[in-house]
Amino acid sequence: MTIWQNYISTYRSMLPCKIENLWASWQAKGTSLNAIDHSHPYLLKSRQVDICDGKNVDIFNCIAYPKTDANVPTGLLPCFGMDLMKFSPKKIIIVFDFQHPTEDFLFEVQGLPIGRGDYRFFEPGNHFSKNIYIQYVNEYEVDAHLPMFEKYLTKFIDMLELGKPTGTDTSKYKDFDTYMTKLDPVGGFLAGKFGKEKADSLVNDFLFSYK
Repeated sequence: MTIWQNYISTYRSMLPCKIENLWASWQAKGTSLNAIDHSHPYLLKSRQVDICDGKNVDIFNCIAYPKTDANVPTGLLPCFGMDLMKFSPKKIIIVFDFQHPTEDFLFEVQGLPIGRGDYRFFEPGNHFSKNIYIQYVNEYEVDAHLPMFEKYLTKFIDMLELGKPTGTDTSKYKDFDTYMTKLDPVGGFLAGKFGKEKADSLVNDFLFSYK
């Protein structure tokens, strides 16, 4: 069982989505990868990928993209993104955040922790929010951050229910997906496991397909 099971179960129970498409199910060099698109009435998609080698690597990545034309001044709600990454029992990184599609826009939710702003790959204001939550933990500390995860996810669900987005203009996410493609740190790892062609396709056609 994945070390992230409680996070995944919490996400799927609090924000129930319908499985739309199993985009990929790969196995190579002792590593498995599953990439799945989910749908929700207020989301363009919730795309989820898990990567596991049964030993050290255990990764779950998900971004929920709200539909456009929300009942907010900008018309756009932030995505809810999570990077849950285990590379060894002592090297585990928990990341979740509200990732706004607007460039150079520092999104903030009152009442939530403020990120320090000195993280590699995660710069507040470049689509990452002021509330970005990043923790470096060991395997015994993983679930200690589940209550905060629930708090962030509740705020996101509240945004969806208040904003009631209905539009399907994926071009609104072009800058966001372009930036995330350049930022994505796993391309080399994926190429080493599954080959460059598959790795490039996963990044460009599944993870960040709106650019």
